Amino acid sequence: MKATVPAARGYALGMTKGDRLRITNTTGTQVLDTWAFATDGQDDLLSMEHCREVLQKITFDTGDILVTNLYRPILEILDDTSGGGHDTLIAACSAAMYARSGAGNDHPNCAANLATALAGEGRSCAVTPAPWNLFMLAPVRDGRTIDYIRPTCPPGGYVEVKAMMDCLMVFSACPDDVYPTNGGDGSPCDVHLEHISA
Repeated sequence: MKATVPAARGYALGMTKGDRLRITNTTGTQVLDTWAFATDGQDDLLSMEHCREVLQKITFDTGDILVTNLYRPILEILDDTSGGGHDTLIAACSAAMYARSGAGNDHPNCAANLATALAGEGRSCAVTPAPWNLFMLAPVRDGRTIDYIRPTCPPGGYVEVKAMMDCLMVFSACPDDVYPTNGGDGSPCDVHLEHISA
């Protein structure tokens, strides 16, 4: 099954254990905030903090298995042609972030996209979890300073993951036009998904 995460919008996709998903950055410039929530009867979710602890690194690579806040495997990275380095440190953009930066109180944002996508699935989240920011580069240069830079993913670059449990994946094609991490031109783009059932 093929689907599109519309520019500046959110999208939810149910995954069964063993399913694969290819996430393609058609333009190479678009950041995709990514979350995964267990749907197998437990209430845990993909956790960047726990992944960094278990994997002992701040960005993840092909072959890595990502875990939930209960340390359960939820996603395996099968392939990555984007150049890697997907950010795990930066919070999802939000109405408060844009208001703070002077961009107004009604700017489209990833936190709202997550809430809307979850509501469409009959779910909610009291606090926006830290996303896995696919295609976003925010490297730590000297052990303490974050450097916000433009994506370097080639057009058509992709990340492919496998579900390690039944889960609901949620995506937001980030509308950020404040930082340079989302292409730097203020023009969000679609991201394409290819869901391959187990």
